Amino acid sequence: MPVRQTLVTSEIKLSYLEWNQGKKPLLLLHGLADHALVWSSLGDDLAAEYHIVAPDMRGHGESSKPETDYTFASAIADLELLMDHLGWSSAHIVTHSWTGKLAAIWARVSPQRLRSMVLVDPIFIWQMPSLFRLTFPLLYRYLSFLKGMGPFSSYEAAEAQAKQLNQYQGWSTLQQQVFQAGLEQKPDGSWGSKFTINARDGIFEDVMRVPGFIAPVDTPSLFIQPEQGLNRFDWQIKPYKTHLTNLRICQVPGNHWPFLTAPAAFNQTVASFLKERA
Repeated sequence: MPVRQTLVTSEIKLSYLEWNQGKKPLLLLHGLADHALVWSSLGDDLAAEYHIVAPDMRGHGESSKPETDYTFASAIADLELLMDHLGWSSAHIVTHSWTGKLAAIWARVSPQRLRSMVLVDPIFIWQMPSLFRLTFPLLYRYLSFLKGMGPFSSYEAAEAQAKQLNQYQGWSTLQQQVFQAGLEQKPDGSWGSKFTINARDGIFEDVMRVPGFIAPVDTPSLFIQPEQGLNRFDWQIKPYKTHLTNLRICQVPGNHWPFLTAPAAFNQTVASFLKERA
């Protein structure tokens, strides 16, 4: 079982889960509106061989939730601060969704930090046109991972909504734990996500502004393409094929959250890739 740890500085409080059994550094980065516990199954499976850390990104889970500053640069600075705290000069990185774009940027600006990267159904890799900003309100209502933000009148109402969302298909024990860990009762008595509106808006702002790729990246990379994920067409994967010079693509069962909806196959795929990198 992982241990919950906290790194506190004058700038940020980063909460993270740590499996401190193995030796090889492995950093697990969750997607938008999620938190570190989504990696519970993968962390448990790989713990004997890897020193694993899964942070709650700023604005998420138990980490700080500042009013502003949700840029990729700030998120990368948080992660490098965490790695320095752990004594890691570099690490293997597993990312999901929005943090896939973060990893692509990180591999470009600080390639020495990433031994390899796993991109699990990454999204928003391009620089978005400014007109896209006008569609944000519609996007917020459409995206499954934002429908669970609330507010909800009761815990029961929140759980009923969660059971309709893609990330909780099957409603396993793990999925229920992830849902409960990401929920809190607000001061007015309503229930909602620990993920904040400021974080949502700030992250989307930088997603629109910053391109993921502008030059070739030679970090060994695995693109995990779930059968029911968001990247189903060649045009969506083309930027990764173009810019990642050491890329492998692998399909797995499940939807955008294969580590929650089909964890056994997902864990094996990641384990095989990392074993080859060793």
